[in-house]
Amino acid sequence: MGTETEPYVRLASLRELHDAVARLNTARSMAATLQTIVDGVVEAVDFELAAVNLVRPDGDLLVAAVAGDTEVETNLAGRTGSRESWQRRLGMGERWGELCFIPYTESWALDDDVPTWTSTGPAPRYPDEWHPMDLLYAPMTTADGELLGVLSVDRPSNGRRPGPWIREALQLYASQAAIAISNARLRGNMQRALQRLEREQQALRASEESFRQAFEYAPSGMAIAEVGGEEHGLLLRVNDALCRLLGRPMTLLRRCAFADLVHPEDIGVLLRTSAEGGRAELRLSRRDGSYVWVSLRNSVVADTTDGPRFLLTHVEDIEERKRHELQLRHRASHDSLTGLPNSAELRQRLGSRICDRPGDGPPLRATDAFTGLGTPAPPPYDHHEHLMPPDAPGSDGKGLAVLFCDLDGFKSINDRHGHGYGDAALQEVARRLLRAVRDDDTVARLGGDEFVVLADGLGAAEASDLAVRLRQAIIPPMRVEDRVLRVGASFGIGWAACGTTTEQILESADQRMYLEKRSRPHHRRRAG
Repeated sequence: MGTETEPYVRLASLRELHDAVARLNTARSMAATLQTIVDGVVEAVDFELAAVNLVRPDGDLLVAAVAGDTEVETNLAGRTGSRESWQRRLGMGERWGELCFIPYTESWALDDDVPTWTSTGPAPRYPDEWHPMDLLYAPMTTADGELLGVLSVDRPSNGRRPGPWIREALQLYASQAAIAISNARLRGNMQRALQRLEREQQALRASEESFRQAFEYAPSGMAIAEVGGEEHGLLLRVNDALCRLLGRPMTLLRRCAFADLVHPEDIGVLLRTSAEGGRAELRLSRRDGSYVWVSLRNSVVADTTDGPRFLLTHVEDIEERKRHELQLRHRASHDSLTGLPNSAELRQRLGSRICDRPGDGPPLRATDAFTGLGTPAPPPYDHHEHLMPPDAPGSDGKGLAVLFCDLDGFKSINDRHGHGYGDAALQEVARRLLRAVRDDDTVARLGGDEFVVLADGLGAAEASDLAVRLRQAIIPPMRVEDRVLRVGASFGIGWAACGTTTEQILESADQRMYLEKRSRPHHRRRAG
């Protein structure tokens, strides 16, 4: 930097220092910034050798850049020193402002892992002569005191220990170098963040494109619906498969919600499924007014901050499976010959109407130990309408009639004409019974030539009239192929009542049927 006593030399040195600091701002990468720092020391601060020891994430310091001597650069670049060793060095020696000077009289005793290029030499010839083992460090820190690195300098151009002017210049340069390192680190972080953001955006675009293709070209129906707000459930987007399934154009579906399309009996299932997500099987209407069974699988797509955003619904056509299930269920609950409800279905329907508690009062619970009286149990069926015979106390004169029917002379048809004609006769009897009852009544085949009719809301006289009409519907001759067949019928009337079992009810009607059969003359029970 020239002679310190000459003002014009100091002005020139300031210009060189200014240019060196300006060059710090031109470097774009961290590596370029560190090399510019050490080059500026050699060029503008009158030291022939400089190195930057950069703090790594683990705390140790790495020799990241060297200027002034290629041999020293080869030996030191990439080597590290522990944070503990550096802290010990920066805490000893002489303090020149922010600088740390360790004279050769102390440095010779250092034995640590800090990389160094010092060499031995003779004692100084004059008091301020620079010794090869003298050490001068300029810490580079942030405004809040975080250590970023240490600038090591050696070999002053004039061979002397630096005076106040050069020390001030070196300290100033180190502070500017710290700013440059911070800026380079910030630029690096920003570049990495931008690169990461770009990768995430590319991945998001790829994911959105994959979702779009999977949504639009899915072989089964797909829909996106609004969640929450006044337009909850409104279909925002549908695919072609759903349009084909429901026979509705996309523009029409996008003005609807699933609640507008669902079968009235399935609306509760839909609402529970929409609110909770999950899966449900229900019926949706087609444009032609028919309904198709579908399986809805809902997923609530949520945002971590905003909550639910929309409902993604997968709609699968299960019409064939449902038809098969209904056929199997029908076969299990209906007679294969006549198509009427079978014995199991009859008992299920009858059992669903009765409970264990008699209709004339609640059952008694355990006997009280003090009074010896039974205490009434709380009514367990508050929602249930108790059944009782029409003539029971407290009855309104109406009840659920159970008409037990046994065909007269049916055995002779099988014996004379064969089981094929017997089966045909049973089928015709079933048809005649169905035509003679109300839509809400149940006609079931109990087994063999026995049938049962359940008719609700009848009084005793009405049940008797129904039995007469049914008998009259059965006894007319029936033609099966080339033969004319005749059967008679006997009816017994029982009444469903809570507090009894289905077997007791059927047995009661059966007994009355046999009484009625025996009461009629034998010739009136002919068949053939």
